[in-house]
Amino acid sequence: MKTVPGIPPRIAMNIVAGLSVAGLMLPEAVAYAGIAGLAPGRAIVAALAGGVAYAVLGRSRFAIIGPTSSSAAILAAALATLPGSPAERGAMATMMVAMVGIMFALIAAFRLGSLSSFIARPVLRGFAFGLAINIIIRQLPHLLGLKLASTSTLVLLADIVASLGQANGASLAIGLVCLALLIGLRATTRLPAVLIVLLLGVAASRLIDLPALGVAPVGPIDLGMAPWALPDFGFARWSHLVQLAAPLTLILLAESWGTVRTLALRHGDSLSADREFGALAGANLLSALGQGMPVGAGFSAAAANESAGATSRIAAIASLIALAAAALLAGPAIEALPAPLLAAVVIAALTHSLSPAPLSRLFKVGRDQWIALAAVAGVILFGVLDGMLIAVALSIGALLYRLSHPAVSELGRLGDSHNFVDRSRHVEARAVAGVAIFRPNAPLFFANAEQSLGSIAAKAMARPGDTDVVLSLEESDDLDSTALEAIAEFEKQLNAKGLSLHLARAHDRVRDVLAAAGLDRLARGASFSVADAVRVVEEQRSAQ
Repeated sequence: MKTVPGIPPRIAMNIVAGLSVAGLMLPEAVAYAGIAGLAPGRAIVAALAGGVAYAVLGRSRFAIIGPTSSSAAILAAALATLPGSPAERGAMATMMVAMVGIMFALIAAFRLGSLSSFIARPVLRGFAFGLAINIIIRQLPHLLGLKLASTSTLVLLADIVASLGQANGASLAIGLVCLALLIGLRATTRLPAVLIVLLLGVAASRLIDLPALGVAPVGPIDLGMAPWALPDFGFARWSHLVQLAAPLTLILLAESWGTVRTLALRHGDSLSADREFGALAGANLLSALGQGMPVGAGFSAAAANESAGATSRIAAIASLIALAAAALLAGPAIEALPAPLLAAVVIAALTHSLSPAPLSRLFKVGRDQWIALAAVAGVILFGVLDGMLIAVALSIGALLYRLSHPAVSELGRLGDSHNFVDRSRHVEARAVAGVAIFRPNAPLFFANAEQSLGSIAAKAMARPGDTDVVLSLEESDDLDSTALEAIAEFEKQLNAKGLSLHLARAHDRVRDVLAAAGLDRLARGASFSVADAVRVVEEQRSAQ
């Protein structure tokens, strides 16, 4: 990239990235306002207000804050259930945005951001892949010049296939040419591809009568807003709005955290969930103050920001300045832009998110690949929020299954050292005469204690000549009441067969809880290493 006199190259690159993203934000905001059934000005104000708040409070260098397709669809469904005039529904939309901000503030204040840790990385990767497919499918009607809409992605896809014969040829041609230009320019040059295509679109809309060819324009943009006032609703209406704001918050939490976390992982960045949710609280509260829409970190805009070469939040700030200038100064030109061009911009921004590499790596290592695919399928089949929740539930279920079915290793000594390792993995490790040594490879707790210790008891009692059993508890830093009772029963079972139990690698908290449960002999005799436990057994034998 050529340097700009007086501007460091890195800053110049971020400014160019911001200009490119602004070219996506404005027509995208208009489209999302249309989904929600609100004036386009509300979406633009939301993007500006939310972006300013996040620039002050947030930390992701790729996040672009604004209305999202998912939140716009949920807002539209919520408003459809509410009675009243368009003005009253607009006021209720503003109150819901404020409630979303308050809910995010509560999440941040009570440090509930740690709950986002339950969204595992394979879920995030599958989420990003599935969301990219979801958004692209929803752009196809605009690309084809079809007037189709559905809350279900699969139903929409089926409607698109059934309506292919009604597609507008001019719309399809414009969309495909723009898509080819965007991908080609991005692959062969560092010029702002989105900005170039938008300028070409403005020129085409002035030289050609596109509406006469059946090509839909972006449509009018009006930034005028009614005076802000707190609505005089009854308790029933307020409580209903709170109920409708809850799923809005969840969808924005899932989509925004999935977006910023995915991009952070891709570039090795570190983010605090509580801080990000606090930033989203400020973004939605400021959007409500400006009578905007619910805002979050949309995946398509963030992906466009990343692909445009952004390396800092300067790009997002530049996009806000460009968006405000475009809305105020270039409104008529943008209103005339062909809608297929917008669809091509959104699709091009998401093409690099369709790389199968993150998913294929999971298959290569043989871990969590089905959870990632469940996230992909869930987002496509059931939507962003339900798809994410299904994938999270599956990942937690898989974790619980692994914890409740732990592998049990029989340990042996390596030579004359103090090292004891799994004999099935190290053929050179040898058993200690008369001592059976076992290690559950997961913490003992209510779901696995009885099964694990029962398996060890069966193996120990099946070995002739052993008189002692050493149980290594290195994986357990604490024990619940079920595990305590299981250990007590395990010791009695071994004693009944003439075997003596010794604990090794017992943590201090484990010793404390054993003593509190009345298992004093095990607590006092517990060793800090397997070698120490074996030495104690051998000393006891020598003393007999």
